[in-house]
Amino acid sequence: MCYTSSMLKRFSVVFVWLCLSAFSFAKDALPTVNWPADKPLFQFTISKLNRVGTYQGQQTYTLDLAVVNTSGKRISQASFTFYLFDKQQVRIGQGYIDISNVSANETVKMQVNAQAIGTPASFSIIAQHLPPELAGAAPPKLIAVTVYSVPSGARLSVDGKEIGVTPIAAQVTAGSHTLAFNKEGYNTGTFPMVIAPDQLSGGSVSFELGSAAHDTIELRDGSVVNGDLQSIDGTTVVVMVGGTRRSSIAIRSSGYC
Repeated sequence: MCYTSSMLKRFSVVFVWLCLSAFSFAKDALPTVNWPADKPLFQFTISKLNRVGTYQGQQTYTLDLAVVNTSGKRISQASFTFYLFDKQQVRIGQGYIDISNVSANETVKMQVNAQAIGTPASFSIIAQHLPPELAGAAPPKLIAVTVYSVPSGARLSVDGKEIGVTPIAAQVTAGSHTLAFNKEGYNTGTFPMVIAPDQLSGGSVSFELGSAAHDTIELRDGSVVNGDLQSIDGTTVVVMVGGTRRSSIAIRSSGYC
């Protein structure tokens, strides 16, 4: 059979397109994940991602997965959720993993499905169900609670650890916690909170900061300064105003109120 130059050119174009298509539909291994990270009981390796379809911008993947049982125990049954992230560490998809009857140090290979918006570059593992032989191995369950303050904009600490500025969604474990609120110009306050083990995420709490906390200082020239009094002597008064340290010439003989 004879091929004309135009036929050969079309053949070359088709061949290149097929190569590019094949490349775009498959991705090599993602970084291996140990679960849990501090004392691994399982090792998860995704050796290849095959994109099998696209619908309305959402990609469907088949993943070649290997799971190694490093716990030293036979695992009767366990299930996990895995989350896919892009290069910017933005979560773009997820999937599910189920394993059963896995001996100590045994490796199980399987294919799992996932959907993602974009190209995965890494993944993480969250345990959904663990058998009795791994009791206590799962990280404590976190429950999301939205914390408000009146007025808003207070710095929130949970059990002594600063979380952020209200309103904010705090992730807390079951049990008793102490919320502490701090806002410039207001008295600090604390609020005890108890989270039940079966409580679901989505609850909220609100705390009123109460009256403003400041001193009113009348200076010798008749002007008045509102702030937090730091020190005072016969000639100088030092006041914190809006977080800024200010020194002023002596107050009136009547003092401050």
